[in-house]
Amino acid sequence: MADWFERYIKVNITAKLTMIASVAMSWRCAEWFMNLEAPTTAQASFVSVIMGVMTGIYGLYLGREAKGK
Repeated sequence: MADWFERYIKVNITAKLTMIASVAMSWRCAEWFMNLEAPTTAQASFVSVIMGVMTGIYGLYLGREAKGK
């Protein structure tokens, strides 16, 4: 059991799955916005915030991967 857990921590599966889920959700948000007939300011602001958050998540992910943690 300890050997499995050590490999799990080394490969960092949770961070990779979280990154994949975040990319998928932001992609769907962008698709939703592009399919709107006449987007409102509130909808544009929502998508802008989601994309900004995605930038932060990606930066944290890359920073963590570069350190090897």
